[in-house]
Amino acid sequence: MEHPTRIGKYNIEQYLGGGMSHVYRATDSVLGRRVAVKVLTEAATKETESKARFLQEARLASNISHDNIIAVYDFGEENGMPFMVMEFLEGESLRQALDHGTAGDLRRKLEIAVALGRALDHIHSKQIVHRDIKPENINVDANGRVKLMDFGIAKAQNLKLTRAGFTLGTPYYMAPEQVMGQEVTPQTDVYSFGVLLYEMLAGAKPFQGEGYEKIFQQTLHEQPSQEPLKAANVPQPVIQLVMRLLAKQPAQRPAGFGVVCGEIEGIVARLVPVKTPVKGSAKTPAKSATQSPIPRAPATPGATDVLKHSTNPKFSTPEPPAPATPTSSGSFTDHLPPPLRSPVTLMLLSAIAVLALVAIVFMIASRFV
Repeated sequence: MEHPTRIGKYNIEQYLGGGMSHVYRATDSVLGRRVAVKVLTEAATKETESKARFLQEARLASNISHDNIIAVYDFGEENGMPFMVMEFLEGESLRQALDHGTAGDLRRKLEIAVALGRALDHIHSKQIVHRDIKPENINVDANGRVKLMDFGIAKAQNLKLTRAGFTLGTPYYMAPEQVMGQEVTPQTDVYSFGVLLYEMLAGAKPFQGEGYEKIFQQTLHEQPSQEPLKAANVPQPVIQLVMRLLAKQPAQRPAGFGVVCGEIEGIVARLVPVKTPVKGSAKTPAKSATQSPIPRAPATPGATDVLKHSTNPKFSTPEPPAPATPTSSGSFTDHLPPPLRSPVTLMLLSAIAVLALVAIVFMIASRFV
């Protein structure tokens, strides 16, 4: 397969992959910035609807500006082949992060979910439904920035390109109404987001099977199991939210991503890291912040002082001896200098005192003789 070396003002440097469209790393020869160039293949260009959908994606994405959505800088045609120029993203897809175990703990995964939810809330405010929420379409870089990508089958609510009864989407993440070929609304993205969140937290998709027919049957008629989430120590409020996101009827799901993000942020705020056990205390298995119960039970008065006040000798800390308090009372020897306090010195002093007393008595008695 021969790849172009230049498209418009963009110098092509490396082929990055693709299917019906090819994606290249390139450099803007005028601005000097690195970009990604997406080009519709020659075969796809011959299909009227594929070309229309590609141009629709370019127009939709180029009108969106959000910190958590890939930026589209330019689009056009080169030798009859449509192309679009996008922000070049470092990092990896969320799919790769989940496979490599680099997506982080519960807190980090919920933060990723909030960033994605904010992006989806923004495009919904523009009357756009993404329709293909999945880990492959989310980028996470080394600094933790999250970007929603690929508006290939996104749909403006007032635009009709899909033929009646024709379904677009990735089977595992498709909502029941999407499977049935019914009207796609923002609530369709809410369901797909629920599938994604379930997979991020449980390590498996809510519905699995061989072939689209089996997956669609489960999507339409079966309830997802909570057990994989419980086995992963996911707190109950998060499980309850995921189950509501996966409701069969759109009206039973949370009403938009503003509500969803608010709930998740509230849960993240209540995730309290468990302190490292004090050395010498009872050996309690360490828990991470991901295992903290939510909501947290009210603290018992004095609970933070349990080591100091416990009546159990194993956990008690001995009270230090009280310092001696000087008083004005005391024996005669307490007032002597330290060198005169030895027993021998005291005996000599006593003897001298007795002899002096006898001498005084003798002198007084002699006066009366």
